[in-house]
Amino acid sequence: MPTLRFAAPLVLGLSAVAALAAAPAPERLPPTMRAVAIDRTGGPEVLTVHRLPVPTPGPDEILIALDTAGVGPWDLEVREKLAYYREKSFPVVLGVDGAGTVAAVGAGVRDFKVGDAVYAYAWDNPQGGFYAEYVAVPAKAAGHVPPGMSLRDAGAAAVTALTALQGVDDALHLKGGETLIIHGASGAVGTLAVQFAKLRGARVLASASGADGVALARRLGADAAIDGHHGDIRAAAHEFAPTGADAVLALAGGDALEACIDTLKTGGRVAWPSGVQPPPKARAGVATLKYDALTGPAEFARLGAAIAAAKLVVPIAAEYPLAEAAQAHERMAAGHVLGKVVLRIR
Repeated sequence: MPTLRFAAPLVLGLSAVAALAAAPAPERLPPTMRAVAIDRTGGPEVLTVHRLPVPTPGPDEILIALDTAGVGPWDLEVREKLAYYREKSFPVVLGVDGAGTVAAVGAGVRDFKVGDAVYAYAWDNPQGGFYAEYVAVPAKAAGHVPPGMSLRDAGAAAVTALTALQGVDDALHLKGGETLIIHGASGAVGTLAVQFAKLRGARVLASASGADGVALARRLGADAAIDGHHGDIRAAAHEFAPTGADAVLALAGGDALEACIDTLKTGGRVAWPSGVQPPPKARAGVATLKYDALTGPAEFARLGAAIAAAKLVVPIAAEYPLAEAAQAHERMAAGHVLGKVVLRIR
């Protein structure tokens, strides 16, 4: 009977050993990290590599070993004048989104473990930005990278994909069969919005930048596309939706946007994310809504499902190593960015 008495504990012990062997070993964290930060506001030259302490995650935070960080137009305004930020003391690490693997978790975190592939978006993050080898963010600001998506694409798409999907779903409540004009369709948000709108069954007219932007929007699924800078948007929209379009997703401002809105039917609707300048003008018979991308477990779960269903393509306009963040800002400032600019951290 001794063999029988010890058989079950022996099996459990072997199972436990196997589980431990299969689990990823916790990363040995260095005390410091490379980060690109500013010590004063100014031009791209103020972005320099610093050696800073690796953040310690709080009870409800995760520490991410970053692979890729996004570069957005807002980053240029932060660099120039600390725009959008609450009180900050220098050095300031820029960047609001990226992707990598979980390196440590706070005591109260249950939905993530060390080794998980995650992407995150945290605006004005108290623990610092994403232009760094590590970032600590609230767990609610992160999601699991959808199966089959690379860390590079996830890092490029965290804030832009949330903005695109929530514009289509939550701000415009787009329905199958409706006609949507996306103004700014070849940019970081617009290229993803085209794909999410098609996923929801809409017909999409893309107002893009240049002939290459028009071609990109068509490749991503737009039913029709026009150069928003040089084409006749009113004529294109009338041909696309003779009785008037149902909605406009405004990802750029100005006269071309107003021309898009002119083509809406009575009762049409316009949505735009914060930061679009100038914002669309209010007009009778058109519902308008400014919105911000939100994070949370439900938001990331819905985004992950949409990314998988759409087989999302994430256009990367340019990528730079972390130490060349200044060149990335110069590329953003040059304009005509089709898709997203990113920093590769690892």
